[in-house]
Formats: sequence, structure tokens, C-alpha cells
Amino acid sequence: MITVFYTDKMVADAQSFSPSARKPREVAASWRRRFPVLEYREPRAATVDEIALAHFRPYVEGVLALRRENGFGNRLPEVAAALPYTIGAMIEAARAALAEGVAVAPVSGFHHACYDHGGGYCTFNGLVISAQVLHRDKLARRVGILDFDQHYGNGTTDIKRELELDWIEHYSAAADWERVDQAKGFLAAIPAIVQRLAGCDVLLYQAGADPHVNDPLGGWLTTAQLRERDRLVFTQCKSMNLPIAWNLAGGYQNPLRKVLDIHDNTMLECIAAFAA
Repeated sequence: MITVFYTDKMVADAQSFSPSARKPREVAASWRRRFPVLEYREPRAATVDEIALAHFRPYVEGVLALRRENGFGNRLPEVAAALPYTIGAMIEAARAALAEGVAVAPVSGFHHACYDHGGGYCTFNGLVISAQVLHRDKLARRVGILDFDQHYGNGTTDIKRELELDWIEHYSAAADWERVDQAKGFLAAIPAIVQRLAGCDVLLYQAGADPHVNDPLGGWLTTAQLRERDRLVFTQCKSMNLPIAWNLAGGYQNPLRKVLDIHDNTMLECIAAFAA
């Protein structure tokens, strides 16, 4: 069984161009129809103390109390209510991966969230928060963050620098790869990229859907290449015995079914690597 951490409490209508706050329900429904081998667990809500391990506490408290704007640029109460569960799902997936080898949080909206502000549809950085929780609880000495979204994970870099988290190994593909003519080279490089993280106790992987050639905010990998990307990540982690917790990231095509198909392919490759 591969565990998926999902609850309807993580879903919100952010009234935004980005579907990330409402997407978890659609993803979970698609996976339930297609993949009976998955096990679903309800995550707990992350606490303010946990979120503040990676963010300026007044910012965290301000967002949750609707005094500060969230990463969508609004102060909607439904978004604030969903955020602790979105973060909690990633924390629980990271914990489960250490015990089970792999786990999934069908959430996004992380890597543009900086130490004291959000942006780019990201409010709190669930990747760094999860790493901090594992490190605090002495479950992981080093944590890898592998970010294969279309866009650079500037928030992750900002928090690492602000809090001097040198034990987090962060690789964001957007720093090196972004053009159609680089696609074959990128795929060929993935095993070596993952191998760089061999010293980590767990890998947190953002499987972005927005590098797709037809994405309005992306534009350089085909559907088949995105699926091959994920296959290479999962099989390399499996061969290295490197636990992996993965989440969703960008994807802005319409209709949303086009994005869901990409996320379905990621799950197909995860199942092939870990549950076959």
C-alpha cells in the first residue's frame, strides 16, 4: 500500500487563477477511481508552533487570523482554515515515508513562500516546515528537497538562508532547465541529480505539472517526458533506498482534467516503482 494523506479540510476556494487550493479534492477523486491500491489517511492540522519553525511567527499568526494576506493575495477565511491541513498532510507524508519508503500529500502552494511573506499562490512553505519538524524530532539529520516545478523555489532558498539551514539539500530544476531543447538532457541528468542527495535521510519531491508544453505558465516538457521524469525520480530513489514523500505543484491548464492526467501519471510511476 502507498499512503495518501488527504482530508476535505485541506480544500478551499481561493478565488484565484491558480487551482492549487481546490485541486486536492479533484486529485484524490481521480486517484480513488483509478488506483485501488492506495490507502488514505486523514492528516492532522499543523500547529502554529510547527509552521513557525520555518516562518516569522507574526506572519503566521497574522495570516491565520486574517490580518495578513495569504499567498493568493486575499484574506479569505476558508483559505486560512485549510492551510494547517495542507501543511499537516506534508508533515505526515514525510514522517510516513521514513517508515514506509514512500508517501504522498496531494497538496501544493509551498515553494514561493518566504520567511516572512507569501506570494506566487504560496502561503506557507510546507517543504521546509516538514524538514524542520523531522529535524526537531530527531527523525532526520539531513533532508533533501527536489523541486521539479516550472518555477524556481525562491521561498525555500530564502528560508534556508534566513535560518541557516545548511542541513537541507535543495535542488530546484528551474535554476538550470527551462527550454524545449534541454528536455533530453534534463531527463538524462535526473539519476545523477537524485544521487547528489544520497546523504539525506528522506527526499521531499515536488512533482510539478506546470513544465508541460501546453501550460500557460510552463512550456518545455511533453506529457510523456513528464511521466519519464517521475519514473526516473522514483526508480532512482528505490534503488538508493532513499525514502521519498512527494506532493503536487503547479499546473494551470484548462480544463483541470489536463492537469489531473499529469498527476495521475506521477502516481502511476510511483505505484510501478514502489507497489508493483
